[in-house]
Amino acid sequence: MEHQLMSIDFFNPATFGGAVIFAIVFLGLAWILSRGLRFTVERVLSRKLHVHIDRTRVRFSAQLAQMGVYIVAFILYARLVPALSNLGNAWLASVGVITIIAGLAAQNTLGNLIAGISLLLYRPFEVGDRLQISAPTGLETGIVESLTLGYTLLRTDDNRHVVVPNNIMANQTSINLTRDNPEIICSIPVSITLDSDLNKARAILLELAKKNPKTQKVCGCPVTQLDGLGVVLTLSVWCVNSVIAADLKCDLLEEVKKRFASDGIKFPSIERAVVIKS
Repeated sequence: MEHQLMSIDFFNPATFGGAVIFAIVFLGLAWILSRGLRFTVERVLSRKLHVHIDRTRVRFSAQLAQMGVYIVAFILYARLVPALSNLGNAWLASVGVITIIAGLAAQNTLGNLIAGISLLLYRPFEVGDRLQISAPTGLETGIVESLTLGYTLLRTDDNRHVVVPNNIMANQTSINLTRDNPEIICSIPVSITLDSDLNKARAILLELAKKNPKTQKVCGCPVTQLDGLGVVLTLSVWCVNSVIAADLKCDLLEEVKKRFASDGIKFPSIERAVVIKS
């Protein structure tokens, strides 16, 4: 009989032991629901049938929902445990002081959360977009990997991760390189000496650009600079995006060097430039 009473008291939320047991139960249920929600969202977004879903909005909303699960679990737990319910009046009396203290302590966190909601509503960028932003290291270009409750994560071309607080992200000027039309013109200036065959050099540049599979359309190759050192031809090519444009520029520069060497077209030498300037 005594064992039975202890068992009953043990699962009574009015007792210390019961309150602890129910706290573990509510925390466990909240964790399971939160993980289940996250797993469901990631699984839905991974399907090809849902490629047109706004992934940024869905992921951000899912994070808010996960936070809401824990808040609701705490409220239900507080209403269930008499000791916490009895403290309600005291909490209400001191809510002003608590709000001020919490606001001062977490102003950056709350600011990032509000800024994240602002980014979600105005949608200057989405997950997968390619952005240029100002960072302590200078101008950074990267792909948006995620927009969390507090931070925006970008992955650069050299596989570095740039973590930007939402508050800073919402207040700085960023360039979206993929919104609407990600196509970009790749401009490649090439210098040749004054005595080189200009028409032959232009024909080689146009030929190499047209043969490269990364080229969408060749715009032209006009003379853009002329001085006592040589002639600058600027090859302009349309590419799918800035990443392809950077790769194309590297490919063409290497091919131009080899082709010009075999066809007798010379680049202005540094020694000659020093002599003329002196």
